[in-house]
Amino acid sequence: MRLVTFVDKTTKEQTGLLLGEHILPLAAAVQAAGIDVDVSSVLAIVRGGAESIRLLAGLVARAGEFRPICVAVNTVRLLAPIPDPLRNIFCVGRNYVDHIKEGMPGKPSEVTLPEVPQFFTKATHTVNAPHGDVRLDTAITSRLDYEVELAVVIGKGGRDIERAQAFEHVFGYCVANDITARDLQRRHEQWFKGKSLDSTFPMGPSLVTKDEVPDVRELGLSLHVNGELRQQAKVAQMIFDIPAIIASLSAGLTLEAGDIISTGTPSGVGYAMTPPHYLKHGDEVLARIDGLGELRNRVVAV
Repeated sequence: MRLVTFVDKTTKEQTGLLLGEHILPLAAAVQAAGIDVDVSSVLAIVRGGAESIRLLAGLVARAGEFRPICVAVNTVRLLAPIPDPLRNIFCVGRNYVDHIKEGMPGKPSEVTLPEVPQFFTKATHTVNAPHGDVRLDTAITSRLDYEVELAVVIGKGGRDIERAQAFEHVFGYCVANDITARDLQRRHEQWFKGKSLDSTFPMGPSLVTKDEVPDVRELGLSLHVNGELRQQAKVAQMIFDIPAIIASLSAGLTLEAGDIISTGTPSGVGYAMTPPHYLKHGDEVLARIDGLGELRNRVVAV
């Protein structure tokens, strides 16, 4: 299933199932089908667990019956699947070998790989829509950069999760772009401020349940700026895979249903280019992951 949050001409925020080029509004579908499941938000569905998935899968199987209430994707505005997460987004830094190397040009002998995942967080208000404008606040930063990433959404909470059970706690996946103010990141000598400017975490376009992804390691990531390919890799190239990330993060720290984990970016970021290529007003950034969809965001100076 592909879950979306959208706004139609009534300006009312709704939850839906993405069915090709159409969306099935879930509130109306659930009422018509006479089933009892909380579809008030994607987060509510995630927290509903296996029973929510079972009931909604029944709607997918009967999709033809609900055709009259479906709406075309191009007539609505998609929001992030979880537009208002309850907690900061968990992120993993330096999780692709080539990305680590590009940050240390001319120093191959000094490149050391992290022994454990390097975690940081982005504030909740960074979440942006899959086609939302990204703010470039020129009074604050002149070095805004991009980072395409696979985002993992936790479906079943837990603490001290073992690697072997990690995927039991995954609800699904979506595309993310961890946009970063590099100058703030360096100046503050930690990553939170430079990673947490408003609108700097576009995600979506839908939350794809894990059953639709046979092997997450085989997913390919790519990112273009104004049509130019900048980043390209496979999830399999991550230093720490999803089970390792979940096991490490949950050690002594309780994960909750709806938590978002962004798993790191491959090489090709703007700051590592010669000369550096930072985002500027009017740039269009296209972040894509095979089978999950794409984000298309425009940079707007303010």
